[in-house]
Amino acid sequence: MQAESSGASYAATGVDIEAGDRAVELMKEWVKKTQRPETVGGLGGFAGLFDASALKRYERPLLASATDGVGTKVDLARRTGVYDTIGHDLVGMVVDDLVVCGAEPLFMTDYICVGKVFPERVAAIVKGIAEGCVLAGCALVGGETAEHPGLLGEDDFDVAGAGTGVVEADRLLGADRIRTGDVVIAMASSGLHSNGFSLVRHVVFDRLGWSLDREVEEFGRTLGAELLEPTKIYSLDCLALTRTTEVHAFSHITGGGLANNLARVVPDHLHATVDRSTWTPGAVFDLIGSAGQVARTELEKTLNMGIGMIAVVPQESVDTALTTLADRGVDAWVAGGIVDRPSTAPTGAALTGDYAR
Repeated sequence: MQAESSGASYAATGVDIEAGDRAVELMKEWVKKTQRPETVGGLGGFAGLFDASALKRYERPLLASATDGVGTKVDLARRTGVYDTIGHDLVGMVVDDLVVCGAEPLFMTDYICVGKVFPERVAAIVKGIAEGCVLAGCALVGGETAEHPGLLGEDDFDVAGAGTGVVEADRLLGADRIRTGDVVIAMASSGLHSNGFSLVRHVVFDRLGWSLDREVEEFGRTLGAELLEPTKIYSLDCLALTRTTEVHAFSHITGGGLANNLARVVPDHLHATVDRSTWTPGAVFDLIGSAGQVARTELEKTLNMGIGMIAVVPQESVDTALTTLADRGVDAWVAGGIVDRPSTAPTGAALTGDYAR
């Protein structure tokens, strides 16, 4: 029998259980801030618990589920050493998919995969997730941190999350509610959000050769600060709209761009038009387009171009919707409308005109 000191061990492979335990202790205070009255127990159990009796107030509750990550934006967090904002992106990607159907986000779980557990770094990531959950009004009921030495470098990591929401069946939003004459209201994005970063990274690193600490006059800050600007979380704003006025549909503008995501909630017999002249995309979109010599069609199907969420409302709801959003500090405007689909037009949505300057 081999001597105990010469045998293989988990720690010798690069997995540090003690560091993982330390990370859990550091993140507990942040997770606690996300708790809702329906949350049962605390962090550390094998499963997160949520009191489903809260759903008794619904006549016919429909549970909505979504899962997502933040893509290669994590590379920018790694390069800059800024880890406490990427969680906002994760929450935004998940909860704002839930709210599109009118669902209130109830709770989330997260998954963080790292090459090596640095407790403070993991806790910073969870801090961002917890802060995002507070902004979304949902609880962070659990998660998993996995250490993958040999597969990931020590500084490499990825994040993913899943969320659950609920909506009353007769208040479910979507394509079947949209009518001719409805109005398309755009809500401004906070920047690039969390999509298209493979293109963004190619342009700024490979084509321009810029470093993330470069001061960019058009941004009024460093390149890294601009690219890491957290995804705006719209869930509570959208839910406020559903309470104050009639809403027929939402569309979360993520991968695929404005036209493709709006098309997902437009019935085949109708057509959505969005007028580019109603807004000016931020400087970062112009930089990526011009520096990368990216065709406008390619840019628009990759990036959000300054719009993070769309609400489709009847004409009589426009004023109330805009007032509600303004009162909540959301930059929003009428960007287009819903028309009968011409026989020559493709199904879905189209952008018209030129961007305002």
